[in-house]
Amino acid sequence: MSTPVHDDPLSKERSHLAASRSALRAMREDVESLDITDVTANWVNAAVLEHQIEQRIKALADLSETPLFFGRLDYLHAPGAEQAEGGDGERFYVGRRHVHDADGDPMVIDWRAPVSQPFYRASKKDPQDVSLRRRFGYTGGDLTAYEDEHLLDPAEAATTSKLLQQEIERPRVGPMRDIVATIQPEQDQIVRAGLAGSVCVQGGPGTGKTAVGLHRVAYLLYAHRERLARTGTLVIGPNRSFLHYIEQVLPALGELTVRQATVDDLVAHVEVRGTDEAATAVIKGDARMAEVLRRALYSHVVPPAEGVVVVRGSRRWRVPVYELEEIVRELLARDIRYGAAREALPQRIAHAVLVQMERAGEAPDDRVQNAVARNAAVKALVKSVWPQVEPAKLVLRLLSDADFLAEHAEGILTEDEQKAVLWVKPARSVKSAKWSPADAVLIDEATDLIERTHSLGHVVLDEAQDLSPMQYRAVGRRCTTGSATVLGDLAQGTTPWATRSWAEALGHLGKGEAVVEELTAGFRVPTDVIAYASRLLPHIAPGLTPVASIRENPGFFDIRTAPDGTADVLAACRELLEREGSVGLIAADARVPELAAALAAAGIGHVGPGEETTHATRLTLVPASLAKGLEYDYVVLDEPQAVVDGEPDERTGLRRLYVALTRAVSGLVVTHATGLPPQLT
Repeated sequence: MSTPVHDDPLSKERSHLAASRSALRAMREDVESLDITDVTANWVNAAVLEHQIEQRIKALADLSETPLFFGRLDYLHAPGAEQAEGGDGERFYVGRRHVHDADGDPMVIDWRAPVSQPFYRASKKDPQDVSLRRRFGYTGGDLTAYEDEHLLDPAEAATTSKLLQQEIERPRVGPMRDIVATIQPEQDQIVRAGLAGSVCVQGGPGTGKTAVGLHRVAYLLYAHRERLARTGTLVIGPNRSFLHYIEQVLPALGELTVRQATVDDLVAHVEVRGTDEAATAVIKGDARMAEVLRRALYSHVVPPAEGVVVVRGSRRWRVPVYELEEIVRELLARDIRYGAAREALPQRIAHAVLVQMERAGEAPDDRVQNAVARNAAVKALVKSVWPQVEPAKLVLRLLSDADFLAEHAEGILTEDEQKAVLWVKPARSVKSAKWSPADAVLIDEATDLIERTHSLGHVVLDEAQDLSPMQYRAVGRRCTTGSATVLGDLAQGTTPWATRSWAEALGHLGKGEAVVEELTAGFRVPTDVIAYASRLLPHIAPGLTPVASIRENPGFFDIRTAPDGTADVLAACRELLEREGSVGLIAADARVPELAAALAAAGIGHVGPGEETTHATRLTLVPASLAKGLEYDYVVLDEPQAVVDGEPDERTGLRRLYVALTRAVSGLVVTHATGLPPQLT
């Protein structure tokens, strides 16, 4: 006998989904119908309001392939008074955004709301007054399954959610997606940490640290929207390919205002056209360079040689040299920027003149002080004592003038280190110089010494282990009055200057008080794959806790000799393309051109990192240097030894290999014509 539709739980939930979509559509139509003609005083206000309305309309978009809600909570009692929305037995549907009906009653509760928190943290040991937690399964945008967990029923054993596992393992094509339906308790604690404190997340491959950082931004914007709307938020990634990969996560959660950038974007004061040898880049990225720059900058301040005479009408006012010296010494002793002190100097001189005027019986006001500060004699003295300095010209001189560098690096850099950073052929001008990425960071440091960098409310820094101390300082300047979420894995540090410890990195960032959290549960990488990659840990990060995969599906893993070389690699790609999902072919950078030509000749369509895959073209050819942070359902890893050999030293090469081995979600094929690195055998 068939179950009546009105008694079928799945049908009821589908009806609620349809009603919720209808309510969301009505909310969007309400915003679209707003008439602001009579509520704006001028065109500026009108433009601002129009932009806000446009953003609100975008935030209310109903994405057909994205479930509107993914869970349900049945409370035993109504939540606390601050969340009270009904009587006993209150039921809440948890989704990506809030949806209410025509009467304002909630149909879907935002996953970030306090009342939604038990969906992620409640357990049989701590049910948090939740009697039932229901998860929903979707195929495309259609609700096709549900799964119940009775938290107050002692007879029901705790089990792993099948729907949760399916969502984690769901094939992925295109950019990174959100994980609001699969956030785990330890991840949720980090996501919902307060805005005031900074957090550092050490997480191995597949632990979800990037997703945690992005969802933390979304949560903070929900909990502190007004404050962060004023101060701003920023997500910093390692490269453009990575940023392109993650760029849809926050918009899918309704957050459209978060800026994304690389460290190179932040310090783009000059055009970068050059590169440094690894040893040179390490020295330029050393925190000691900050003191060299500070010394070089303040060497431009010289004691006044004589007093200054200010003529006003028939009167002459003289500020003697000893008084000027005292003013300069006092400004140097204060903890203010070079430029701010330079602006204060003429006002301090003018004040000294006003004191003399008052003693002579005059009654000068602020207008007189400003006029004295602009006096030609005062301006000439300021120019000679505290001259303007352009940051790029300062760095240009340091890197071009051996004597200037030696004078200000004495006791800080050795002679060999000074020789290493000096340009072999000095540039003639700022524009003609072939600046390197490390040079641009030095210019940013000099810029901040002269004028304070604007601080944001919150900054997320991903793949942080690869930054130099000077790069950390550059990021830290962007959140001096705000907080930071630092994400990374010490085992994946693949730059010569990669950080050795989070305590050291956080110190350079200016967030030494940050709490360090470690994620060790692997949700993405299959058990066999992460176990194989973890063989490298004793050689690349001794003492670091290996990731423990919690995947029930062991995944597909195979190591194959490739006697036919590239032909065997293409065969492995064809094999994996027969499966559902995305495929990444990862190879040493030097091997990429040959593989690209072979793929084209074989008629196998592919894209590069940062280019969006489609259902027709699901293969991405990835240089090993750009693989970090990316993930694919299946990966073919070409010639592991070539990946190691492509780096300047073995440790960095093994770390690069560790990254490449851990990009697969469902399966990995390792192909090699030459021998495998001994650390893997």
